[in-house]
Amino acid sequence: MSEVSADGVRVVYRKYGGGLHWNHAGRLLGEDEHGVWVGCPAGTVARRGHRPPVTWVHAFVGLFPRDAWWTAVFYAAPHEMEIYCDVTSVPRWHGDEVTMLDLDLDVIRFRDGRLHLDDEDEFAEHQVRYAYPDDVISQAELSAAWLMDAVGRASGPFGGAHTPWLSLVT
Repeated sequence: MSEVSADGVRVVYRKYGGGLHWNHAGRLLGEDEHGVWVGCPAGTVARRGHRPPVTWVHAFVGLFPRDAWWTAVFYAAPHEMEIYCDVTSVPRWHGDEVTMLDLDLDVIRFRDGRLHLDDEDEFAEHQVRYAYPDDVISQAELSAAWLMDAVGRASGPFGGAHTPWLSLVT
């Protein structure tokens, strides 16, 4: 694990076409073989686009891989979700901000072990509305399938790699 930093970062998800989606501040925790880890303690304030702010009750860490079409959030107990993965464009860092395009599909592992692929209807609708290119559609589908397998088997970063990072914000 890399040295913990007190550096603040901005996490900015956008929708295809550039519209602002979820965005919030976090703390850069470090990097490992899985990517860059950002911590958010309980009480982190976020916004969905330009809607009123919301305060998240549970601490979590976000994982932003260097070359993959997804991001992941690992929630502290007792949140009902353990892992929430967004299928996205490859996360890009610009100074202290990480940005990516949310491509609708989400892979969720609940604390009770259930695994769910969410928002397939939104993905289908947005393919038409935003004219997703064929390569974006195929990459999103490949990423969702890979995540369903990896999260379901608890392999790679989904097998507990988040635990030491999460302990830094709980």
